[in-house]
Amino acid sequence: MAISIKNLTKKFGSFTAVNGISFDIPKGKIFGFLGPNGSGKSTTIRMICGVLRPTSGEGRVMGCDLVKDTEKIKQNIGYMSQKFSLYEDLTVEENLDFYGNIYLMGKAELAERKRQLIEMANLKGKEKSLAGTLSGGWKQRLALGCSLIHNPSLLILDEPTAGVDPVSRREFWSSITQLVSGGITVLVTTHYMDEASVCDIIGFIYNGDLITIDTPQELYRKHHTQNLEDIFIDYVKQLSNKEVVTSFKEMKRHRREGGSD
Repeated sequence: MAISIKNLTKKFGSFTAVNGISFDIPKGKIFGFLGPNGSGKSTTIRMICGVLRPTSGEGRVMGCDLVKDTEKIKQNIGYMSQKFSLYEDLTVEENLDFYGNIYLMGKAELAERKRQLIEMANLKGKEKSLAGTLSGGWKQRLALGCSLIHNPSLLILDEPTAGVDPVSRREFWSSITQLVSGGITVLVTTHYMDEASVCDIIGFIYNGDLITIDTPQELYRKHHTQNLEDIFIDYVKQLSNKEVVTSFKEMKRHRREGGSD
């Protein structure tokens, strides 16, 4: 297993952010971690990355103990967030150099890895461009390259496509599926359900509790729909006991019936 956690819990004082969750993710798979804002996704990720100590529970990430081997875990994972974690006053090449040096890569190894990533991200010709001058889509490609510089076994993506255009989103996911075909494991959080449908396994967390974990196909079968967004909203409605606004399709129909078009 790439990730295996059991009864993982994190408390901040009297508040329980993550409540005894357990799951196993095989190597070479894409795990989509879904849930509303504040549901416990980021706290779980921080524990998996080895930067936040669990209150209780246990786990292994790429064979390393979640509590005892945090430095080994950090060496074996790549992390990319929606803020991209780039240095905007550095060039494309300098950003890659910076992250390569963090991982103590040798000069020859780093040069070859930069060449591979610049080609993968289609950044050739932009090596000397300042990161701050790049568009959202180009920054996204560079951030992905920086997270992969040390050849990690596990890639963690925290809402990596927030704020980028639809074309860039699809190009990004094309790169991710190619990486998985090459053997890397991916954990991703996203609010885009078309992206979630690409995942091999989906886990839904709400108020710190893992509500379900299954394949998209099984979720479709159990909920009698091919729409992950409807499934997501149904869970929120059931668990929050509040009505959620109707679908966009229904909104349009109501507008037409009301003569507001």
